[in-house]
Amino acid sequence: MPQERKATSGCTRLNLKDVEDAAVPNGFGDRWEARVARAPLDAEQTGLTHFRLRAGRRSPFSHRHREAEEIYVILDGSGKIKLDDKVFEVHPYDAIRVSPHIARAFEAGPDGLEFLATGPHHPGDGETVEDPWVS
Repeated sequence: MPQERKATSGCTRLNLKDVEDAAVPNGFGDRWEARVARAPLDAEQTGLTHFRLRAGRRSPFSHRHREAEEIYVILDGSGKIKLDDKVFEVHPYDAIRVSPHIARAFEAGPDGLEFLATGPHHPGDGETVEDPWVS
């Protein structure tokens, strides 16, 4: 049964499973789930997104930022992260800090890849990057 969002003065508790999957309406539901939690958490300065990349699939695009440093935390599964033109394997409990100007994308292993992305929120800061690796 879904939990209700609990907001009190100065904090909000939310189960990420209750956040709408943004991948489906954006045409990426065949590749991953993307639960963007910043607004549902009432966060003003911090972003948080829960991703579940389907087995053997790559993220639908590479992206980078002008200002925002991000941290990715691998929760389950295995796969790879591509940072500019370098590719690294990732496993549960790996934490990866990515500088703003570095383009990043993910590839899931045979069991899929589940991870969190967090960083400061700067409106209009992100840009997609042409990358044949994700095509």
